[in-house]
Amino acid sequence: MQIAKDTVVTLKYQLFGTDGDLIEETEEPVEYLHGGYGNMFPAVEKALEGKDVGETCSVKLTPDDGFGDYDADLVHVEPQDKFPGGVKVGMQFEGEGDESGDKVVYTVTDVADGKVVVDGNHPLAGQTLNFECTITGVRAASDEEMSHGHVHGEHDHHH
Repeated sequence: MQIAKDTVVTLKYQLFGTDGDLIEETEEPVEYLHGGYGNMFPAVEKALEGKDVGETCSVKLTPDDGFGDYDADLVHVEPQDKFPGGVKVGMQFEGEGDESGDKVVYTVTDVADGKVVVDGNHPLAGQTLNFECTITGVRAASDEEMSHGHVHGEHDHHH
């Protein structure tokens, strides 16, 4: 079966920086619902269209195709007393984004002198990346998966 809209694609992938350094790779295959459901980068979906099990794919993801441009407005310095005791680098907090009211996950990047620096950018924002994958499975999506817009595992799931 070839990858097309409303198929469930299983793949293993590696994500590299432009310097060739490995950033992330799957240990177990991942599944996503193909066809514009927002479960995979659109540039990757386009490159995978029509491919079959065993085929490989390599896609260069610009910031526009991947995690977006780095937005300096998403970096804030806040008084440490606005955070729970024991706040440390790497902790994450949900907060308001821009005027749209969208929620943003902020990561603590520095704690010093009674101040906490938080960054709402994705860690890979602003980077061009190379996405390489091998397709390990393709199947037709169930009606329920299509109506929910995502894959249900072999044991289904609860909403």
